[in-house]
Amino acid sequence: MKIRYDSKVDAMYIELARGKYDATRKITDSILVDEDKDGKVLAIEILDATENIPAFDPKHISLQTS
Repeated sequence: MKIRYDSKVDAMYIELARGKYDATRKITDSILVDEDKDGKVLAIEILDATENIPAFDPKHISLQTS
């Protein structure tokens, strides 16, 4: 699993598994799920991360950032 945070757009990307993405499913306006052709969840993207993740403060958490 890899977690990346892009402070420029306040988005967190959680890669759960590697694979070829087939579709992105919108769960809410701020949560997107990338799936392969069989519907297996490969990644989750959280937009407006500092607003949508309780207690998330990128200044105090060590993540791979881009």
